[in-house]
Amino acid sequence: MSSFEELLKQFDNHFSRRHFPTSPATLYDPAEYILGIGGKRIRPVLCLMGNELFDSIRPDAFEVATAIELFHNFTLIHDDIMDKAPLRRGKATVHAKYGENSALLAGDVMLTMAYEYLNKIELTYLRKIVSLFNKTVLEVSEGQQLDMDFEQRDEVSLEEYIQMITLKTSVLLAASLKTGAMLGGASQGNSDHLYRFGKNLGIAFQVQDDYLDAFGDPAKFGKQVGGDILSNKKTFLLLRTLETISPAQKEHLLYLMKENPADKVEQVLAIMRAAHADQWAKDLKDHYLSLALQNLEDVAVLANRKGPLRDLASFLVQREY
Repeated sequence: MSSFEELLKQFDNHFSRRHFPTSPATLYDPAEYILGIGGKRIRPVLCLMGNELFDSIRPDAFEVATAIELFHNFTLIHDDIMDKAPLRRGKATVHAKYGENSALLAGDVMLTMAYEYLNKIELTYLRKIVSLFNKTVLEVSEGQQLDMDFEQRDEVSLEEYIQMITLKTSVLLAASLKTGAMLGGASQGNSDHLYRFGKNLGIAFQVQDDYLDAFGDPAKFGKQVGGDILSNKKTFLLLRTLETISPAQKEHLLYLMKENPADKVEQVLAIMRAAHADQWAKDLKDHYLSLALQNLEDVAVLANRKGPLRDLASFLVQREY
């Protein structure tokens, strides 16, 4: 079995080329720009890992993995616009560099190109994989809408938030694994276990992402630390803090969220630390990682074949960037 790093190198060799025409440059250069600034390429490599868990990697897996990476970057472009984010992977976001109109269109052509790559796979698999891909696109969109809706609400339950990030983040990780498993000839039961592994891993991944957004090192994280606080996102950390602080602290926190003083981030972080939300987030992350690893254990293949996925899961929830 190949490690994540080995498969990442294979995918990068396949992916590192121009995917769009050169003209009009004002349309296609922004799309190439976000691909050119890199990224962890977790989702496309998960597709390859899902395939190799059951059989040798098929050429079609690289086409599906490319489609997944293009779709993921499409969501990043549009999410950054909605979040008014200035940085992505330590560099200017597409809309900050090229303007919102060009960024929106760049995202549109990126999604269209994703379907072009899906259209290259064998007909034997095409219908099921496109169906899962379409389901995932809809769910990710639902998750993003819920994320924006929550910004306008004073009260959001932890259960609602978990449902939102399951849709926004987890289902794409899960679908990446499952499409690879389908190409590898996995049974329905094994494919479903792997999908659940991806969903629970995605929740743990998002808990860590929320934590890093608040408490991470900006030099390592590559994004604006405190961005979720500035946009009043109902993250795991904020929900836990609201549940546990005193009425006076809650009143002050809601004031900070409404009035946006210059030192908002620092004040909110102080309240979160006082509520021990940072340690709680670490414990919650470990809980979902444990669930994910049990899902992986339930996949009926030799234990040593699962090693690379276990290693990746541990890395994703312990990363500092």
